[in-house]
Amino acid sequence: RISSRRWPARTRPPTSRSSRRRIYMHVRKAVLPDALAIHGLIFEYARHGTLLPRSLQELSENIRDFTVVENRGRVLGCGALHIYGMHLAEIRSIAVWPQDRGRGAGRVLIDGLLAEAREHRIPCVCLFTRAPKFFAHLGFKKVRMERIPEKVYKDCRFCRNRKECDEVAMIRGRLPKTLLEEQAGHRAARAGK
Repeated sequence: RISSRRWPARTRPPTSRSSRRRIYMHVRKAVLPDALAIHGLIFEYARHGTLLPRSLQELSENIRDFTVVENRGRVLGCGALHIYGMHLAEIRSIAVWPQDRGRGAGRVLIDGLLAEAREHRIPCVCLFTRAPKFFAHLGFKKVRMERIPEKVYKDCRFCRNRKECDEVAMIRGRLPKTLLEEQAGHRAARAGK
């Protein structure tokens, strides 16, 4: 269960006495009282246009999708795992407080969300990001957005930036074949007989 995992975090090179200490981070499923901290984190990134804004009501309704990483009871970051079906889940709303970036909280959070996807036996996890290098280091690979129609249908069709999207679609795992790919494969198999 992800609620019992603890990881020592990597720290930056020592620049002050406080940054020399290793901090231990705990990743767990979010509970309703975490909604305020998650709202604050998402607001921090939404005001710069990095994340889409979410209301406290919306976060409260979807709190079961969220995971938090904390140190000594203080939420350092959050992220959500949205399940599209037995074949695909999306990591979304990843945020770490700016003062806690570079200490490994993002990696710990992603590891926790991937562990949750494995618990559900979901073979493929996708995400849309403006930081593809970070996620490439974690095993994600770039794909065309059209390869993830569930995400495009759910969110992208309503996005005001859909024509000029600056996010990169990435996956970890194996995407199932789309209906068109399956039909093309069947046609090729019949033609070969």
